[in-house]
Amino acid sequence: MGIIIIFSLVILLVLGALFVIPKSQNKGKPKKTDSRTNVMTSRIYTKEEVSKHNTRKDCWIIVKDKIYDVTPYVEEHPGGDAILNNAGGDSTEGFFGPQHGTRVFDIIEDFCIGQLKAS
Repeated sequence: MGIIIIFSLVILLVLGALFVIPKSQNKGKPKKTDSRTNVMTSRIYTKEEVSKHNTRKDCWIIVKDKIYDVTPYVEEHPGGDAILNNAGGDSTEGFFGPQHGTRVFDIIEDFCIGQLKAS
């Protein structure tokens, strides 16, 4: 009986540690760069340019007129292939859906590559 209790406590401690220990901050993310560098390299893209990046291996999306290259995140997206529903197009509506927590708003900025050209 004592062994079962000890074994149960060990299992609980291990499971608890999985929730407490933070996951790698770089998993599925591009390397962070100095924010001043991002401002200087930010480009303006047309909808036509973005539309060419519509596959699992080359996935760009538009969210509120900003362009994001989410290619490195496609395989890790918790919603599976849902991220590909609007690949190469406007994902604003889906992005702001109830399935996304507030953390996603911080994560997405690491993938920003530019702005959408005003029509």
